[in-house]
Order: sequence, then C-alpha cells, then structure tokens
Amino acid sequence: MQTTIKNSVSFTGIGLHTGQNVRMTVHPASAQYGIWFRRTDLTGDALIPARWDAVSDSRLCTKISNASGASVSTIEHIMAALSGCGVQNVLIEIDGPEVPVLDGSSAQFVKALVRAGLQRLGAPVRAIEILQSVEVTHGLASARLDPAESLHIDFHIDFADHSEAIGRQDKTLNMANGAFVRELSDSRTFCLQKDVEMMQNAGLALGGTVENAVVVDGDTVLSPGGLRYADEAVRHKMLDALGDLALAGAPLLARYTGHRAGHALTNKLLRKLFAAPGAYRMVICDEQMAARLPGVGVHRKDLPILA
Repeated sequence: MQTTIKNSVSFTGIGLHTGQNVRMTVHPASAQYGIWFRRTDLTGDALIPARWDAVSDSRLCTKISNASGASVSTIEHIMAALSGCGVQNVLIEIDGPEVPVLDGSSAQFVKALVRAGLQRLGAPVRAIEILQSVEVTHGLASARLDPAESLHIDFHIDFADHSEAIGRQDKTLNMANGAFVRELSDSRTFCLQKDVEMMQNAGLALGGTVENAVVVDGDTVLSPGGLRYADEAVRHKMLDALGDLALAGAPLLARYTGHRAGHALTNKLLRKLFAAPGAYRMVICDEQMAARLPGVGVHRKDLPILA
C-alpha cells in the first residue's frame, strides 16, 4: 500500500547555495497526494509539485518552480531520503527558497523519517515500469533507463584529470532491501577547491563549508575527518540520481545508468521518457513487486546509520 509518515518532522539549517537559514517541516499526507512543497514565507500560489516537469533549473542542484514563480532548490537530498525510505505522500513546508543542506548528505533526513514511522494508506502503490530503453547524452556524459524488475543504479564518474582524491569510480546497487539507507544515504556532496570561487562568483555555494561538503584539492581532502568511504563521491552521485528520479512521481522499475551524469541530464532523461508513451507503463504493484521497491526492507535495528 502507499505510505506517508506517522508524525511531522522538522529541520533547520542553511541552504548550500543561497546561504540562507531555513526551517522545513515534512507533514503526513493522504493517499494519491504525492509530494508537494509549500513556501510558507510567500503569499498567493506557494504550492510546488515535486515532479520532473516542474524542474526549472539544474545547475549543481535541482530547483522546482510553479507557474507563479514560487520555487524551492536543492531538493534532491530530501527527495532521495523519501524515495529510499519508501515514502510516497507528504507535504513539505519551508520558509525559504532552498532545502537545508545539513551535513551534505541525506542521513539526517533518513533518521528523522524512520523515527517518525511509516503509515500505510488505503490505496495501492503504483510504479512506472520501463518497457523500452531511453537514453540522453551531452558530450561525454550520458544517462539511460533500461527495463528491469527493480530499480538498479549504475554510476561512473571520472575526475582523474582534476583530483587524485576522487579519480575514477564505479558502483552498482539494487535499491531494494534498504540499500539506499545502508550504502548511500550518508554520502556527502563534494566539490573541487578550485571551483569554489567560481561557484560563489556565480551566486552559488554561498552556504558551502568543509563541514557540509567534501572539498578536495588534488590528492588532499580538506574536510575534517576525510572521506566516509573511499568511493564517497560516486555514492553521492547515486544519491543525487535517486532523488532526481523520484521526480518521476512514482517508483521506477528500471536500471538507471549514469556516466558522468548530473541533475540536468537525469531530468532530461525523464522528459524524454514521458514524451515516449510506449517506453513505459503504470502498473499497480502486487506484493512481490512492491517488495522490490526502494525503501522496502528498511529496518532501524539493522542499520548502523540509524543508531
């Protein structure tokens, strides 16, 4: 069955790119509601759907907007947490333009959602089954969806010419059975030290620090404590991909392959998918199919991150 959370959960922190302090509260919602954001600091139409066709910018993060111009950016980490915990229906109220970055990962979102508990609702889960392969490219980067019985994410990054600390990394995961929470949720966003000034001159990364992002300079990790995983960078790219894929509006039964891909390419991939009706179909999940969805199998006692 579809789910929501049993109790509201709140977060406060700074926006990674705007540098603004913000408070965000995730509330339970009814079946078929989906995921919506509401800007509580704005008057008029302040509801924004967390959906692929509401994406208005994807430079270094994912930003969604409505027809009235209300927007929320850097939604990918909370979207990944919701998808990875199997939550399909919530209202997210926020009093600023950007989701708080917290520690740069989804870990604090995941902990709060699991502690809040899941509530089953009176409607079956629907999923998007990929029937035909869909691919988009941009230069050396590509993103692809292929048919699969559950959501798999394959990702390859190549920073060998820019940072020895990151280099080339590959990882493949089946997102079922709590894999997101165990393997990806505490992996932090990262950047190159040489790019920080460029981003800030462009009005981005104004709230970024070595405490909420992994900053690397050549073969040196500048963030205190170093890396959480030797391949933390590719794990975080997979986290981002799951969050951006959650904007499809329903869980995907597909294999996603990203090669140097980012927010923009993943959104372009969803737009191409939904422009090709023969490439997918909506299915009502039976018990076996539902057991293969992201978030199913998340048990607090089994996951060290939730301790």
